[in-house]
Amino acid sequence: MTSEPIFSDDNAEKIDRSPSITQHVKSNDDAEEPPKQDATSHKETIFPKGLSRALTLTSSALAMFLISLDRTIIATAIPRITDEFHSLNDIGWYATTYMITNCAFQLVFGKIYKFYSTKWVFLFVFGIFEVGSAICGAAPNSVALIVGRAIAGLGASGVVSGSMMILVHTVPLHKRPLYAALFAATVGVASILGPVLGGVLTSNASWRWCFYINLPIGGITIPVIIFCLKTPSPCTTKSTLMEQLAKLDPLGTLCFVPSVICLVLALQWGGSTYAWSDRRVVACLVIFAMLMLAFIGIQIRAGDKATVPPRIIKQRSIASGAWLQFCGAGSVYILAYYMPLWFQAVKSVDAAQSGVRILPTVVALIIGAFAGGLITKKSGYYVPVVILSAIVAPIGVGLITTFEPDTTYEKWIGYQVLYGLGQGMSMQVAPLLAQTVLSKTDVSIGTAIMLFAQQLGSIVFIAISQNIFLGHLLRNLSRISGLDASTILNTGATDLRTIIPIGDLFAVIQAYNGGVVKTFDISTACACLVALSAVAMEWRSIKREVTKSIPQEEDA
Repeated sequence: MTSEPIFSDDNAEKIDRSPSITQHVKSNDDAEEPPKQDATSHKETIFPKGLSRALTLTSSALAMFLISLDRTIIATAIPRITDEFHSLNDIGWYATTYMITNCAFQLVFGKIYKFYSTKWVFLFVFGIFEVGSAICGAAPNSVALIVGRAIAGLGASGVVSGSMMILVHTVPLHKRPLYAALFAATVGVASILGPVLGGVLTSNASWRWCFYINLPIGGITIPVIIFCLKTPSPCTTKSTLMEQLAKLDPLGTLCFVPSVICLVLALQWGGSTYAWSDRRVVACLVIFAMLMLAFIGIQIRAGDKATVPPRIIKQRSIASGAWLQFCGAGSVYILAYYMPLWFQAVKSVDAAQSGVRILPTVVALIIGAFAGGLITKKSGYYVPVVILSAIVAPIGVGLITTFEPDTTYEKWIGYQVLYGLGQGMSMQVAPLLAQTVLSKTDVSIGTAIMLFAQQLGSIVFIAISQNIFLGHLLRNLSRISGLDASTILNTGATDLRTIIPIGDLFAVIQAYNGGVVKTFDISTACACLVALSAVAMEWRSIKREVTKSIPQEEDA
């Protein structure tokens, strides 16, 4: 028995089977009120087919690949960058600025996609990302590189949610699981391969190609989207510029964006650049708390006009999907950062070889994602794959926590495969969930919530892991007499054997192994916490033509 090709077509795809006609969950108070419908309720959605659909989806997947790659590719390029710019004090900003703007504007673009053309908003934000990449590649100094990273992160914040909206306009709901699996696998693979590819490009070409690589691929993606993607016009009435701005919740945005910036800065600085008790870290946390409380109050008061309408975030499946993304991203990104470090420091391989050794995780993630998509497509339900993921992934990463310097290749390959299969199964669930339980007009906001949770989870758990890794490593190194811990920390993982006396080498390797394995403990905890989302999710079928959705609030 064979599954149908991923770009196959049939006549049934001409009619949208997704829940475009929405019904209220009626209470006694509104039993007589007729159900509200989307603006597209009485329209048939005509989906593209054949080559047009294949090119559109491939291009949007490539865009997602670049966005995810850019988050981690710079990790192994930073030493060369600091050598050229003499900018050791700016190291933290190279990664942080991208994450700050990427995370801070995620929900804002979810709101923008609701009111404006998916096609042109996507092209606009992807263009911003390309401009930022070009600035980074051509940067004459450290400040220019930091500015370029901030611009690229701003564009990236709208690309992934835009790709998901392209999927909504291109494929009917009952066939989306496999395509969602393709997108999810793309993100996972790019995130894990980023540091390795960065090392290869830096060693064999220049660190600037970590950014220039985005330009030719973008040069393919943009014209394909322009000519192949057809999206319906947004159902909005003519309004003035001020009325359009009011729809975008400017007051909420003014509170939300700086609050996220302060949170990310505190997490990046705390315990590594500055002590947690440092006034700069404390100030960031206090400002974050105050602005976030103000943002929550504004959202409650604004109702359906809010950036995050309360009726959406209170929906059980949306909340559990956000939790799934938050914990799942934490688990994956910890391994993406620290698995290559383990191979380089403990197993004494270079960046390229460490990339080869994490291929079991990459391949297993892809297989797991498509297996999860196939199960969802055949059964019509996505909760079973979340349950499977919550069982298999913790076992796999739990076994990874047993790594020692003498761990054999059979074990480190097998454990990675088990983890990748389990984690990959649930990677496509969250965006698909938003498309299933929400009306079409709310899908962009629901998707943005999922992506924001994913970004936040990776930032929070990477910060936690970095503090645990450094703390454990420093404690272990301090027990080795005659060694300067700061010198070892400033030495690259692959250069340890060139500066450490042979008599102390095994103890240093053990110290690195212990520190890295401690981060795998955090990854294991994240994988286990996914089980909470499996318990909370509603069993909603993707095959239903008419489904219930959350009633929209009346405009004040």
